[in-house]
Amino acid sequence: MCGIIGVVAKTPVNQLLYDGLLILQHRGQDAAGIVTADGANFHSHRGMGMVRDVFRTRNMRSLSGYAGIGHTRYPTAGSASSVAESQPFYVNSPFGIVLAHNGNLTNTDSLKLDLFRSDLRHVNTGSDSEVLLNVLAHELQNNATNYKLDPATIFAAVSGVHRRCTGAYSVVAMIAGYGLLAFRDPFGIRPLIFGRAETPSGYEYMVASESVALDSMGYEVVRDVAPGEAIFIDMDGRFYSYPCAEVSSLNPCLFEFVYLARPDSVIDGISVYEARLRMGESLAAKIKRQYHHLNVDVVIPIPDSSRPAAMELSNQLNVPYREGFIKNRYIGRTFIMPGQAVRRKSVRQKLNAIDMEFRGKNVLIVDDSIVRGTTSSEIVQMARDSGANKVYFASAAPAVRYPNVYGIDMPTREELIASDRNDEQISSEIGCDELIYQDLGSLIDDVRSVNPEVRNFEASCFTGSYVTGDITQAYLDGVEQDRRDSTLRQKATAAQQLALELGMND
Repeated sequence: MCGIIGVVAKTPVNQLLYDGLLILQHRGQDAAGIVTADGANFHSHRGMGMVRDVFRTRNMRSLSGYAGIGHTRYPTAGSASSVAESQPFYVNSPFGIVLAHNGNLTNTDSLKLDLFRSDLRHVNTGSDSEVLLNVLAHELQNNATNYKLDPATIFAAVSGVHRRCTGAYSVVAMIAGYGLLAFRDPFGIRPLIFGRAETPSGYEYMVASESVALDSMGYEVVRDVAPGEAIFIDMDGRFYSYPCAEVSSLNPCLFEFVYLARPDSVIDGISVYEARLRMGESLAAKIKRQYHHLNVDVVIPIPDSSRPAAMELSNQLNVPYREGFIKNRYIGRTFIMPGQAVRRKSVRQKLNAIDMEFRGKNVLIVDDSIVRGTTSSEIVQMARDSGANKVYFASAAPAVRYPNVYGIDMPTREELIASDRNDEQISSEIGCDELIYQDLGSLIDDVRSVNPEVRNFEASCFTGSYVTGDITQAYLDGVEQDRRDSTLRQKATAAQQLALELGMND
């Protein structure tokens, strides 16, 4: 996942984009970038790290213009962690385009060949986002007459992107001298929403990954971008939209509601907070049915995303809710950090237990999900070290058994604790006295009940069924090998750095 934002305003947008990226920081902490448009000129700054670390006053002053886009990056398997792969990406031909992308293309390799052999375009990085940018640029070139663009031509180009690209992609792009383009893949997997603010000079528009960015910046939410739809706002603030995909259906990622999105966001008409409350309610119902023999003294969440589910579970079970873990907010989310060794090292830096809430008690710990199990086992051990009598562990999501290929960093089966284990084996592996998973049907009902109009969800990490229909075992094997190769490269780089440091200290 990544965070994307685009703005067409009546005043300078640099501060708006910066503040919006701060709000979307939870969607990626590896790198950040902003590009603004001042007439037909682009101004860009991007770098590694969190938003507050990438941008300084001198950078902000250089980002002039009344329109622009921003990106906060979360690297997926096999992707490099470097400034070269931070976004937005830029291409100068034929019109000058910058693009920021949230998601993951699943036909990147074949698209690269097409770009090189047929479109005569060269890609400089391993990023699928740069591939997507070049596909868009080529389609704009093919549809333009005398190198002139209008909304109809731009929408025709997006239709071409939909025909060629598969996977998950929510996109914001700026076309030099023309305006802001935003579109969403025909399956609507990753979120994208837009809003507007009325000013004396007319409407300003903002497009973002989550509604919380619009709310916090004083923009009125208009609606979500529909699957396969494109919207275009020209530099004067005129708004256009068009359904660009021949076939489309809404399949929002179920994991957005479990873990990824902020609880104060609304995605496709579904309040993330309300969905998580209902997860706690249905999880409590399962405990009453199947685990009524457990003598639970206290319910304790893993901060932050499991809090709503834990609170409602506590209420339904009539068991006290307590904050037993304190989070260090200056440590990045372990789920986002690449590399198992980094995750193991960071858990106890990130969380600290309050002994009095555990000592001598039967504790029910609630987390949003269990992916690799590394964090879960560390947390269970922390509870035992703090004097817990019994440690029960509940997950607001079902077992994650399959790779995700649509932009979430859990792609290999060997890293997923549930891929080849049953519940009893997982319980033994993480060291808890009882393990309770949410049922998939209940989870879907919980989310759907908030907005019954959403009928389908992308739930491949739970089911192994991929909505785009193009994922083969050979593809999954290739992703896993890319990840192994990337891990080996990281280890070799770390070893070289260590050897260099030791040599310098001799």
